[in-house]
Amino acid sequence: MRKLKNSELERLNVEAFKKTKKIPLVVVLDNIRSLNNIGSVFRTSDAFLIEKIYLCGITAQPPHKEIHKTALGATESVAWEYVEDTLTLVEKLKSKKIKVIAIEQVENSTMLQNFSVKPNQKYAVIFGNEVKGVQQQVVTASDYCIEIPQFGTKHSLNISVSTGIVLWDLFKKFRY
Repeated sequence: MRKLKNSELERLNVEAFKKTKKIPLVVVLDNIRSLNNIGSVFRTSDAFLIEKIYLCGITAQPPHKEIHKTALGATESVAWEYVEDTLTLVEKLKSKKIKVIAIEQVENSTMLQNFSVKPNQKYAVIFGNEVKGVQQQVVTASDYCIEIPQFGTKHSLNISVSTGIVLWDLFKKFRY
């Protein structure tokens, strides 16, 4: 086996990415404090053809050196918008018939592997603050709460890891 060179990967350029059909999914970042996590979410969203990222509350916005360090240019390919209040955004998304999913550990959550996407339905997935998680009022307003199963001693995963797991799982469910 031989490692492939970047030139052999046949990746899209930014213009082609913007024209490519995306999966019917948007990402909402609810008060994410780490700029490296924000950049990682951009990069993962690029990889899995996410329509848009909403940056809410204290979540920093590009351009920023620390976001760019992990995004590696994905802030140019993935559409994004800043919205000050996450709950206001959730209400707006729901008014557009978008199903809202909080990624959080809650009573009666749906385990990620048990969640099924519906054809012709658009979704928004919300990832919360590194310490406090998704705000309770946002959880309450959500249509679904999905939990990533964990089997070790720790209570949570880093937001960039959670994003990778959830977006890959939902991408597969939309595409395959």
